[in-house]
Amino acid sequence: MEDQKDRNEIFSKRVRAGKRTYFFDIKATRSNDYYLTITESKRKYKDDGFSYEKHKIFLYKEDFVKFVDALNETVEHVKSELLPDFDFEQFNGEEYSVEEQQSVDTELKWD
Repeated sequence: MEDQKDRNEIFSKRVRAGKRTYFFDIKATRSNDYYLTITESKRKYKDDGFSYEKHKIFLYKEDFVKFVDALNETVEHVKSELLPDFDFEQFNGEEYSVEEQQSVDTELKWD
């Protein structure tokens, strides 16, 4: 089973974001058609250690352009209309430090 999984995965990109990690994976079907999976993996702490909660989106080639256009439009709306004075570049290519991650973990309780 693992061999089949490895064969149909063509490309993978990981983005770490605090306690969350996003995976962008291109996979192939048996007929050599391609699709993208976007997975959010979040570490959850429990009494006896931790586990991962995962959410996955499957995106097919016929929807790539519409998806990217909608994502770009949405992000631009946040940047230009909702948070025009926020410096988004401060997070460009940087990982959260342990102190920043703990600060975010204690300040934001969206779950």
